Amino acid sequence: MPKMRKKSDLPTKICVICGLPFTWRKKWERDWENVNHCSDRCRAAAKPGHPRAGA
Repeated sequence: MPKMRKKSDLPTKICVICGLPFTWRKKWERDWENVNHCSDRCRAAAKPGHPRAGA
């Protein structure tokens, strides 16, 4: 079994909508390069016509 990594050792990015940093997650392992939003809420806000779009 592989050793656990500290959360501080994982890569981080800045969300394009809210501007907050977020940390790598296992479910994003194969698509980390394309992840730009920290949550479903920010991803929905990025859609055109949403009140928070481009905030």
